[in-house]
Amino acid sequence: MGEKFLIDGPDGARVTILLAHGAGAPMDSASMTATAEALAAAGFRVARFEFGYMAARRTAEGRKPPPRAETLNPEYKAVVAELDAKTPLIIGGKSMGGRVASMVASDLHTTGKIIGLLCLGYPFHPPGKPEQLRTKHLAGLTTPTLICQGTRDEFGTREEVPGYALSKAIELLWLEDGDHDLKPRKSISGFSAADHLKTMAEVVAAWAGRLGR
Repeated sequence: MGEKFLIDGPDGARVTILLAHGAGAPMDSASMTATAEALAAAGFRVARFEFGYMAARRTAEGRKPPPRAETLNPEYKAVVAELDAKTPLIIGGKSMGGRVASMVASDLHTTGKIIGLLCLGYPFHPPGKPEQLRTKHLAGLTTPTLICQGTRDEFGTREEVPGYALSKAIELLWLEDGDHDLKPRKSISGFSAADHLKTMAEVVAAWAGRLGR
C-alpha cells in the first residue's frame, strides 16, 4: 500500500477502516495514533492517510491552510481507490476528515465500495456558531453511519445534536464529558481518554458486526 498510508491492526482483519485527519493535525498526531491503536486492538485493520495540503506541510515552507472541506471530496475517493482494500471497508475520520467522508459515502456505498461511515467528533457547526450547521447532507444519508461524539464537544453538544434533522441511518455514541478529541476530564467524569477510546472501539466493533447482515 506504499508509504501513503499508516497501517495498524492485524493482516487477517475482517474489516478495514480508512481514517482521514482533522483540519489542523496530521495523520500521526497523538490523537489519531491513539484512535487507530484502539481500533486495531478491537480487531480492525486501520489505514490512515493525509490530504495533500497536510502532506505538503511536511516538505514545504509555511503552513497551507485547510481548503474548503467539499473540495477534498475527489481526493478522498481517489484514496479509497488507491487503498484497494481486499476486505469490507468503512471510511471516516476525525472532525473534518469524517465530514469529507460523509460527503462521499453515499456514492461509495451505492456502488458497493464501502459498508459504512465512521465519524469521530463530527463538526456539526463551527465553535460558537451554532447557526452555521453542516448537516444538510446528513438528513438524506443512506450509508450506515456511526458518529462518536463527546458530550461537551464545542462543534456539537449532546444538548444540540438531538434537534438536528439526521438520517435514520445514523447512530450516535455519546462519550461522557468528552471534548472534540473525545477526551474527558477525569477529575469530573471519572473516565480517562483511554477509557473512552476503548469504549469507542468496542462500540464500533459491535456496530460493524451488524453491517451487511
